[in-house]
Amino acid sequence: MDAGGRVTASGTDEHQPFASPQPGWAEQDPGDWWRACGIAVKKALQKSGVRGEEIACVGFSGQMHGAVLLDAAGEVVRPALIWCDQRTEKQSRELSEKFGTDRLIQLTSNPPLTNFTLTKLLWVRENEPEIWSRVRHIMLPKDYVRFLLTGERAIDQADASGTLLLNVAKRRWSAEVLSGTGIEKDFLPALYESPEICGKLNAQGAAATGLKIGTPVVAGAGDQAAGAVGMGIVRAGVVSATIGTSGVVFAATDRPALDPRGRLHTFCHAIPGRWHVMGVTQAAGLSLRWFRDVFGIASGGTASTASGSTTRDPYEFLCEEAAAAPPGAEGLLWAPYLMGERTPHLDPNARGALVGIAPSHRRAHILRAILEGVAFSLKDSFSIFEEMKVPVTTIRLGGGGARSALWRQIQADVYAHEVELVEAEEGAAYGAAVLAAVGARHFASVDEACDAVIRVASRVAPNPVSSALLQKNYATFRRLYPALHSLH
Repeated sequence: MDAGGRVTASGTDEHQPFASPQPGWAEQDPGDWWRACGIAVKKALQKSGVRGEEIACVGFSGQMHGAVLLDAAGEVVRPALIWCDQRTEKQSRELSEKFGTDRLIQLTSNPPLTNFTLTKLLWVRENEPEIWSRVRHIMLPKDYVRFLLTGERAIDQADASGTLLLNVAKRRWSAEVLSGTGIEKDFLPALYESPEICGKLNAQGAAATGLKIGTPVVAGAGDQAAGAVGMGIVRAGVVSATIGTSGVVFAATDRPALDPRGRLHTFCHAIPGRWHVMGVTQAAGLSLRWFRDVFGIASGGTASTASGSTTRDPYEFLCEEAAAAPPGAEGLLWAPYLMGERTPHLDPNARGALVGIAPSHRRAHILRAILEGVAFSLKDSFSIFEEMKVPVTTIRLGGGGARSALWRQIQADVYAHEVELVEAEEGAAYGAAVLAAVGARHFASVDEACDAVIRVASRVAPNPVSSALLQKNYATFRRLYPALHSLH
C-alpha cells in the first residue's frame, strides 16, 4: 500500500487445505503458512517494483482461534488445531461446569465454545500428554509467522480476544481463567494494541520475504478485526458482512456490548479503546467450496487452460450457473451447518442439509440455495443486533462473496438493506497495511487512516420483489435448525 492508501501490488500463494483426520477435526501445518507467506511477499514486491528497503512497516492478519504449540526451542510440536476444529465439546462443557457459563462471560465476554483456543489447549493436554509436556509457547497462526519473521512472541488484543483467555473488557490476560485452567501465563505472547510496533525483521525474515532487516512490524489483528479496518468499520453504525471460508457480521462499539446468551462474540477491536461484536457462520464460502469439490464445475465451464494455469476463478462459474435459477430457488433451502454452527446456535454437532428437493430442481437451484442459505445464516446475526439495539446504518460487503454480483444482490435482498463495496478488495490484508501505516506514524490514528484511505466503490439496492420473497423464505429457514437439531 502506498502513502495514499492505494494498493500498488498484491501477492498470493496457496497453502494446503486443512486436514481432517477424524470427523469435525481441522488441522494445518504452521510451516506451510510460513512458506506461502514468504513467497507471497516476494511476489508482491516483484509486481510492484518496490524494493524491500522502501517498505516502511509491515502489518499482519490471519485466521483466528488456532492453537500453534511450540517447544522451548521454538519448534512446532504438532499440527495446529485451527478455528473450525470441533473436537473439544467435552472441554467446553467442563469449562462451563468449572466456572459457570455466566461467570466466563463476565471474565472473558464470551461463553466457552469449541472454536476458542483454550478448549484446544485443554484437549491436547488431556489427550496427548506427552506432546503437552513439551509445550512452552502458545501462539495463534499469524503470530507464529511473525515469530519466525522477527523472533518476537507477540499478539494483538483483537486476536487474543478469541482465545477465551483474555479479559476483553480490561484488555489483559485473565488471571482467574489462567489459574482455574492451569495454563501458565509464561506460555502466552506479550499483548499489544494492533497498530503498535512489536518487533523488527530479523535475518531469517528478510531472507524469506525480500524485506530489509530491521523493518518495523506492528501487532496487526485477527482476520475479522483487520478486515473491518480495511472496510472502514471503525465507528458504531457501520457494519460489515464478510464471506470467506466462514462468514462474519461485524459491528464496532465504544464499549464491550454483551449478548447475555453468548450467541455473538464480544472482542477487542483493532483500535485502542474500542470493541466489536460479531456473529459467525462456520461454513459460508466453505459451503460453495464443498459443492465444488464434491460435484465439480458444470461441463462447459473450465477454470484452467491446457497448460493447467487457472484463467478464471472456479467460483465465478458456479455463481454464473446459480444465476440461472430464480430468486428463492423454487423453494429449495440450504442449512450451511457443515462444521457445526456458532451464531446463533452454539452447536458443534449441527450438520448441513438441503431441504425441499423436487424433480424439477437442477444444479443451478442447489447452487442458488447455497448462496441464499449462507445469507440467511448471516441475517441471523443482524436479527440479534436488532435485539441488542446495536445500530445498523450502513452494510459493507467483504471477502470472496463480495466479488460475485449475484451474491451481492442476494445479500442486499436477504438483509433488505442497501449494501456497499469498498475500493480495496484485499480485506484483512488491506486492513493490516492500514495498521502498519499507523504504526509507521504516517497517520496519527486508525480513525484518521480509515477516513483518508477507505473509498466506497459501488452500492447495491435490494430488489423489492425478490427481497419480499426472501423474507418469507428466511422465516422458513429459521425453522430448519430446530428440526435438524431434533435428529441428533
